[in-house]
Amino acid sequence: MKVTFLTAGTGSYHCGACMRDNTLVTALHRDGHEVAMLPMYLPMLLDEEALPQMRKVPVFFGGINVYLQQKFSFFRHTPRWLDKLFNGTGLLRAAARRSHMTSPREQAEICLAMLQVDESRLTKELDKLIDWLEHHERPDIIALSNALLSGVARQLKKRLAGIPVMAFFQGEDTFLDSLPEPFRTRSWEGMKERLAECDMLVAPSHFYAGVMGERLGIPLTGIEVLPNGINLEGYGRRLADGPQTIGYLARMSREKGLGDLVEAYLLLQERGGFPQCRLRIAGSCPPGDEAFVEDQKRKIEEAGLSELVDWHPNVTREQKTEFLRGLTVFSVPMRYSEAFGLCLIEAMASGVPVVNPEGSAFEEIVAATGGGKTVTPGDPRSLVRGWEELLANPGEAAAMGERGRRGVEERYSVTAMKDGFLELAGRACAAAGPRDS
Repeated sequence: MKVTFLTAGTGSYHCGACMRDNTLVTALHRDGHEVAMLPMYLPMLLDEEALPQMRKVPVFFGGINVYLQQKFSFFRHTPRWLDKLFNGTGLLRAAARRSHMTSPREQAEICLAMLQVDESRLTKELDKLIDWLEHHERPDIIALSNALLSGVARQLKKRLAGIPVMAFFQGEDTFLDSLPEPFRTRSWEGMKERLAECDMLVAPSHFYAGVMGERLGIPLTGIEVLPNGINLEGYGRRLADGPQTIGYLARMSREKGLGDLVEAYLLLQERGGFPQCRLRIAGSCPPGDEAFVEDQKRKIEEAGLSELVDWHPNVTREQKTEFLRGLTVFSVPMRYSEAFGLCLIEAMASGVPVVNPEGSAFEEIVAATGGGKTVTPGDPRSLVRGWEELLANPGEAAAMGERGRRGVEERYSVTAMKDGFLELAGRACAAAGPRDS
């Protein structure tokens, strides 16, 4: 099978969708399939090496070009050689580091334009993407990494002889709900309209299929479920020795629950049952989150606990696997309904039990693996009690971690994800029927 993924890059920090796509593309390539992953908006920052052929692929709908063409009519008619200069990796990474300076209204305008791209000011960028697919890739199926890219589906199918398009859901509700009106409502409506033109919709969990089905008025029978998976190579068992340690590995942001984690850790130390328990925090820290992170560091310092807290921004894959092995308990207490939570699977793959809020895909993962426990969302005291139960019972913690490790191997490996993807892609191609060559 010949498959092309369109994946939105972040430019300056690790993204779960990018890493998932790269893991899947690499696995498909090893099985003999022809695959490509085209970065959208910004370059991708990955924790695993991309296939060599991916290094020659340009960025499509480059963030600088999209911004200029949206704002100024002159740039909608500039030659492609000039656009290519604005797509330089260095320039795009620099733009990504300043993306937090873009106003919510500007972000909303571009989001809506992408959902209505064939009617927008960005048709020049759409032509570049389709030209590349016609002359370089010509895939059997196109996979959209998230549903916000569904605006390209209509023209892809029209101009590429009916190639089927499948779209993955990946946390779109949180982003869309953050947009100012009237763009929020119009973007939800636009996404619903464009998703109807896709051949298959795929969610990473039954939970998130339910969320998006309800929001978009799509019956559950119209959404397939394919859990995310990880490459298990390099993930070892949790270290038995060393100090008791609570760990966090995700974007260092309010939304991911970093503030709630710090509050809970301060409460744990105040209760005094585990005074030597450490806190280790790892993950990306984009410029827009730096002030918030500094506030958390200040709280820890004022409590006199700085020597017990370690910070590890932007870890490599090797550093990540070593980081996870050194933990006793893992928590990323997200403040929103997480579509999946790849970091939780990574912790379980290392034999580390997870304590996280209920009410999201995590409950589904716990039921499938037995590798963690849920607590009341938005309640640091409940989170602390979950930690204390495991810290006080090392045998139970080890058994839970081992159940989680085996569960990930069985259900959330890259092999399981690859096999599931091929089955879904095969069905989508068969349903689309023969097409012109």
